[in-house]
Amino acid sequence: MNESIKSVQLTHMDATQTDVSAFGAESAACAVRFHQSLPDYEPTPLADLRRLSAGLGLGRIAVKDESKRFGLNAFKALGASYAVARYLAQDLGIPESEMTYESLQKPEYRERLRSVTLVTATDGNHGRGIAWTAKLFGLFAHVFMPKGGSPERLANIRGLGAAASFTTYNYDDAVRHAAKMAKEQGWVLIQDTAWDGYTEIPLRIMQGYTTLAHEAAEQFGEPPTHIFLQAGVGSLAGAVTGYFTARYGEKRPVITIVEPNRADCLYRTAAASDGERHIVTGDLDSIMAGLSCGEPNPIAWEILKDYADHFVSVPEWVAAKGMRILGNPLDADARVVSGESGAVTTGLVAELMQNHSLDYLRDRIGLGKDARILCISTEGDTDRTHYRRVVWDGLYPSY
Repeated sequence: MNESIKSVQLTHMDATQTDVSAFGAESAACAVRFHQSLPDYEPTPLADLRRLSAGLGLGRIAVKDESKRFGLNAFKALGASYAVARYLAQDLGIPESEMTYESLQKPEYRERLRSVTLVTATDGNHGRGIAWTAKLFGLFAHVFMPKGGSPERLANIRGLGAAASFTTYNYDDAVRHAAKMAKEQGWVLIQDTAWDGYTEIPLRIMQGYTTLAHEAAEQFGEPPTHIFLQAGVGSLAGAVTGYFTARYGEKRPVITIVEPNRADCLYRTAAASDGERHIVTGDLDSIMAGLSCGEPNPIAWEILKDYADHFVSVPEWVAAKGMRILGNPLDADARVVSGESGAVTTGLVAELMQNHSLDYLRDRIGLGKDARILCISTEGDTDRTHYRRVVWDGLYPSY
């Protein structure tokens, strides 16, 4: 495959734009209130990389470090726990305003909770979040992983008590398999992508991610001028874009969506600009396993097509570059242990500022000495063996 950095810019001319109130202050407050009720909740840190920003000629780069989330090394539990809690609260008749961890743990609910079985398909991080949530609420969970996944990620899911196994499918077909099993077995499908007839739970997952967005906005202080967001199906990207759009309106930051060349369904959809969602098929074998998704989430796409400004498709080495930069900080900058999917946005920012052949894209996005950039490191070293091969051994060199 001929891999390169490719980009497309969307110009938002349509006066009729997607409603983002589902990701606004009221919805975010509900998600934050619930997450604050969970054991061991605390906001993840925002690493202000002042030396890096100065070295690259930027005003500010801050990276939200989701490796610190609930001890799970990734952000995904935010969406999983919130969606499951909303499902359980509705089933038990608990009002949304009263939905907390404590309210769902009342003794009279235990028998009902023991009858609930969750199921999902995942590359690892979402499944770990589902397994953790199931353990938290006394549920059982089945997790199906795409072929070629990480044995360490599989072991982490099983370590939380879930039944987990590799399939012979790519990610999108594994999702279809999980949906089939849910229908046949009466299990509850908790999937972070949507399709016709399956939208409520994916929406709740996305709303769960607004806790991350709210934390980042409060920690950042002044509004960021730019946000770089990695995307698989686009759920996190859509949620964060929706939150910052609702918060800042027409003064929202410039939003850039970043995907691997090998699974760039949102980039292809944006580039086609024909009103259709475009699917990437095949093995989707990127090192950015959390982004190796071939079919856009339609809920997320409706937000991104109206409010995201740039879509960039990148080679594998861009993620590797970001991992090495964050893992080897300049001077007093904080070290961020960032995995393949987590580091790709930082890698792209650095490449845009260092590679003069990309000056056109740097200028189009508007990066310079006044740019205040927010990136989200969505995961830590969730596959430690591969992390070391990249950071220690120089796998996927960027020169």
